[in-house]
Amino acid sequence: MTPPSPRRLRVLVVDDSALVRKAITDALSADPEIEVVGSACDAYVAREKIARLDPDVLTLDLEMPRMDGLTFLRILMQHHPLPVVVVSSLAQAGSQAALDALEAGAVDVLAKPDGTMSIGTLGERLAFHVKAAAQSARFRSRRAAATPPSPAAPIVPAAAPAVKADGRQLVVIGGSTGGIEALRTLLPRFPAGMPPIAIVQHISPHFSRAVAERLDALASLDVREAGPGDVLEPGMCVVAPGDAHLALEFTSGAYRTRLLKTPPIHHCRPAVDVLFRSAAEAGGDRVVAALLTGMGSDGALGMGAIRAAGGITIAEHESTCVVYGMPRAAIEAGAAEQVLPLPAIADAIIDAVSRRARR
Repeated sequence: MTPPSPRRLRVLVVDDSALVRKAITDALSADPEIEVVGSACDAYVAREKIARLDPDVLTLDLEMPRMDGLTFLRILMQHHPLPVVVVSSLAQAGSQAALDALEAGAVDVLAKPDGTMSIGTLGERLAFHVKAAAQSARFRSRRAAATPPSPAAPIVPAAAPAVKADGRQLVVIGGSTGGIEALRTLLPRFPAGMPPIAIVQHISPHFSRAVAERLDALASLDVREAGPGDVLEPGMCVVAPGDAHLALEFTSGAYRTRLLKTPPIHHCRPAVDVLFRSAAEAGGDRVVAALLTGMGSDGALGMGAIRAAGGITIAEHESTCVVYGMPRAAIEAGAAEQVLPLPAIADAIIDAVSRRARR
């Protein structure tokens, strides 16, 4: 007897452009694990189809007639929590609206392609993000309990007392789905005197600068989008650009950035593995690495290299992950020395930096 086929993810596409709706539908339908069950031209049609079709995931534009996508998203999160991937031209300019969508409850935000790239080109990445959204633990638990989610808000406590690090210490952080909100909780906890911090967050092009600016406003660190050849100093944090790998090297007494346009790894550019492997080579046992929420296995091999070099490695515990993929891969590979919930990770990094500085 032939076993039944696994259930495909049911997706509803919401966009006011018929051309874009068809392009997204065609792109997602090319993936055998996804079924596009319908489309909607505005929020009111979407509301009716959500009730009738019960999709697993929604793709949502932000610029729509009658009711804008951000308003609809907030209403949806209050009354019918559902994983949402925003696909919007607003994200091309790294707009405030894209970050507002994440804070309102969207799992991820992708930039709608400009004239240099078609939606079809975006298809594989879009399918990846839709699958990640479907795995979002916060929606599975909230829908099962029939309690509406509230927009994620970071806890912003007073930063710990200043630490004193030496010139070879380095902190590297990787994340994907849910990682931006995790960083909004993590970075404000870091005090003055922290070693340089480098972050790879799987993110759309044009969006990384806005994320860095938002994090800079929250944290006492100097947070900025990484550029080529940046010299990293204590108290400085760089975020990889949305379409370039970030690697580090130690030359002339300082860590410096390299931006690489080499092929994607794990379907991602930037990839956490590129950053982590370069950190292992450049910093060895002076590196502290943290791997946050995200789908897939990116970062596991690089974290293994850091641990093998004597660095300290921390993976986020399943209990606080939006998607327990990347940390699980690192844990199963034996690459994570510590496994901690998100609120404990900052203190663990600070403690590791302080202990290394005293050696």
